[in-house]
Amino acid sequence: MMGGFTYTTKQGDMWDYIAWKVYGDESLVYLLYRENPKYLDTFIFNEGVKLYCPEVEVINEDEDEDAPEWQDDEDYEDAEEDALDGVSDEGDED
Repeated sequence: MMGGFTYTTKQGDMWDYIAWKVYGDESLVYLLYRENPKYLDTFIFNEGVKLYCPEVEVINEDEDEDAPEWQDDEDYEDAEEDALDGVSDEGDED
C-alpha cells in the first residue's frame, strides 16, 4: 500500500466519523471499508485499532467547471468588472 497513512482509533470512533475526521467528508467512508475489510463487522471501535487511510485527490469545489482551463478566477473577475464600467443603477431622468 502506498500513498496513505494510518489512523489509530479512539474509544467510540465510528466509520463515518473517522472518514469525516481524516478526509473532511463522511461520504468517503467506502475508501476505509475497502482498505480495512477485516474490520467491516465493527461498528464502534475500541481504542488503538490501526486503520489504513488511502490518499485521495482533493477536488476544489470553488472552481467553475464551465470555465476553460486557461481562464483563471482573476481574469474572470476583471472581465466582469470591465463589462460593468459606465453602467449606473440610476434611471434616466427626463
